[in-house]
Amino acid sequence: MASLPVAAILPELLRALEKSNRAILHAPPGAGKTTWIPLQLLNESWLQGRRILMLEPRRLATRNAARFMARSLGEPVGSTVGYRVRLDNQVGATTRIEVVTEGILTRMLQDDPALEQVGCILFDEFHERSLPADLGLALTLEVQALLREDLRVLVMSATPDVARLHQVLGDKTPVIRSQGRAFPVETHYLNYPLRDVDPYTLARELVQIAQQESGSLLCFLPGRAEIERTQRALQQQTLPANLVIRPLYGGLSVSRQEQAITAPEAGQRKLVLATSIAESSLTIDGVRVVIDTGLSRVPRFNPRTGMSGLTTVAVSKASADQRQGRAGRQQAGSCYRLWSRERHQGLREHSDAEINQADLCGLVLDLACWGTPAAELNWIDQPPAAAYAQAQALLQQLQALDESGKITVTGTRMLQLGGSPRLAHLMIKAKALNMSRLGCDLAALISEMHTLAPHQRDIDLINLLDNWSSLPSGLRALSRRWQQQLRGSPGSRNLNDCGPLLAFAFPDRIAQRRRDGSWNYRLRNGRGAAFRQHHALCKAPWLVVAELGDQTPDARIDLAAPIGIEQIHLYFGDQLDQQTHVQFDETLDKVRATRQTRLGKLLLDESDLNPPPAELSANALLAQIRRKGLDWLQWPAPVKQLCNRITLLQYHDDSQTWPSSDSAALLDSLEQWLLPYCQDIRSARQVRSLDYPSILLNRLPWALQQRLATWAPTHLVVPSGSRIAIDYSNPEQPVLAVRLQELFGLAATPTLAEGRIPLLLHLLSPARRPIQVTQDLAGFWQTTYHDVCKDLKGRYPKHSWPADPLTAQATSRTKKALRAESK
Repeated sequence: MASLPVAAILPELLRALEKSNRAILHAPPGAGKTTWIPLQLLNESWLQGRRILMLEPRRLATRNAARFMARSLGEPVGSTVGYRVRLDNQVGATTRIEVVTEGILTRMLQDDPALEQVGCILFDEFHERSLPADLGLALTLEVQALLREDLRVLVMSATPDVARLHQVLGDKTPVIRSQGRAFPVETHYLNYPLRDVDPYTLARELVQIAQQESGSLLCFLPGRAEIERTQRALQQQTLPANLVIRPLYGGLSVSRQEQAITAPEAGQRKLVLATSIAESSLTIDGVRVVIDTGLSRVPRFNPRTGMSGLTTVAVSKASADQRQGRAGRQQAGSCYRLWSRERHQGLREHSDAEINQADLCGLVLDLACWGTPAAELNWIDQPPAAAYAQAQALLQQLQALDESGKITVTGTRMLQLGGSPRLAHLMIKAKALNMSRLGCDLAALISEMHTLAPHQRDIDLINLLDNWSSLPSGLRALSRRWQQQLRGSPGSRNLNDCGPLLAFAFPDRIAQRRRDGSWNYRLRNGRGAAFRQHHALCKAPWLVVAELGDQTPDARIDLAAPIGIEQIHLYFGDQLDQQTHVQFDETLDKVRATRQTRLGKLLLDESDLNPPPAELSANALLAQIRRKGLDWLQWPAPVKQLCNRITLLQYHDDSQTWPSSDSAALLDSLEQWLLPYCQDIRSARQVRSLDYPSILLNRLPWALQQRLATWAPTHLVVPSGSRIAIDYSNPEQPVLAVRLQELFGLAATPTLAEGRIPLLLHLLSPARRPIQVTQDLAGFWQTTYHDVCKDLKGRYPKHSWPADPLTAQATSRTKKALRAESK
């Protein structure tokens, strides 16, 4: 073991931890940091016989690190070296080194903030930046600052982001760098695009590589589904006779994981199909070839929708380097990257921290119990504000936090049970309803769904619970443990109660079918969800959804149970809202009022209210007018003219304040001028029949009404004596359309607003056809009029066409009619 690369830096590391309570160890894969360094710290004086905690990001790595160290000491696990993972505790009275999964540190700190029996905490593989690791480091640093200055913290990683770590550990924190013990790895780029894996293309590549390379192979895929599809595709290929396929992912049993990581039998080779679980901490015996798809599956939380899902993303350069290093752990090897060399240059340097992408519900509950606001802790990345607020709101809905954000008795009990806050709340409510066994079975099933084989899976949780005895034993063991923690009677196990219990965990995911026969549902929060293929659950009018897939356009329903509307009323009656809903019904062409019972955005019941409440009815009418515009009121021309007359003076009369009367302004101010007249009306017919000329005039004081009548009259009396309507359809330029003979004797263009606004004259023939458009009547008489006479005199001989129009008598009649009148 002294030949390990980290042995060379051990004196430097020991000196650093002697002088400082914090240090960073940068050691490449194969250096020996995970399985050798903890053993070398055991006899340090500053440890004072206390224990060492080493955190690992995964259960498989946790067990194997502890077993390797125990073997090197010639002891069984649980003596000097032990481990703790969920449902598996191998720690004894003499244990000095505990290898634990990262979330266990938080539980230990909550139970004993001072950690009096612990002298050193090692954060291994910290570059993975899991949420529990970030939280654990933040809490540990506060303990170190307030309670345990003697507590040592060592952050270990093959690819640490030292600059970011220095921000929280302090820029004087020593960094010890070790050489690795990696053999040369030749890297090949296969130039496929970085996208979803095609299993058949990948299978062909794997067979070809296996034929041209010696030794065992390790292929990185994003998730279990891709591993299983690739296995099926490989079955259709001709594999080398000595090559065995071994899957490796978190949901496998311990024995099958051991098959993947241990050396193959003599004369055989392995092809290990693995998720990122094999990226670090593990040495898979015999592997000298890595095939990397460049993809990883990570959780993503969307604060806008309040939903989480797994997303496939391209790996970072740091992760790609970790994967490449697997090929050179024991001998010279090869790495085949499916993507191109150019695409590799565009990869991110480091993977995104989980804290920036994940549901923060568990973190927020832990911090509420801890008692220190998130803003007062040292984080490498601060928890995002939107996701933090979303988590607080959900925890209040789960009764884990009070309105001020402090933890409740229920919240404390939820932490004691472990698991996610949602499932802990489910189990607490199940006990209160005498359904402990059903609640714990359901929680265990949801928690460990990833352990089910493909033939065991079903979208309907009731079907899964109905086959409980055939499911993996780990589920049943987890359920029994939770039942023991709850204490008391197992109670009823009526599977029809599955839906309500599930709703206690996922109150935001109670879902209502949009219409009969549809596969689409609406969630309580208003978001959409849908089945992607037919299932018996599609017939359920109401569901509770435990697991949602991709988010576009509607989230895919992956796991659910039916719930009855009677059960919603029974268990969630205190959360139902009684609302009076008033809106304009275009089918009935009138306002309709209903009394609605809602759960969030979901409508449970609706009944008509007659008559609708007056004020709400009036507001509904105004909303309809805004939606449709003023044209919906079917105003006659005089009403529109009135608005345009007022608008005209708004532009041209600076001495007065005229109210805006264009369509946009009137729509914006409906409450001021129209609402008082709508209190007792309900229908479109009634609102259209209102006296709008009077209503609109009443907006003006009496003096402005008089000014409007004189400055912008509706009609103008022309020299013939006719009263001609002025056209204000263009409020910027009013028009007077009049027959030419009726203006004889008028020397200048008529004006409005005491001479400020000349009218645009549309001069018409005796047949009321346009002759000329002008604002210069005097110029027309002097020039154009004589040309008009020549053109029209022959067509209209019965009408006057005098040589001097300024001295002629204006008339609307023919010459014969005028002569008869003069007699």
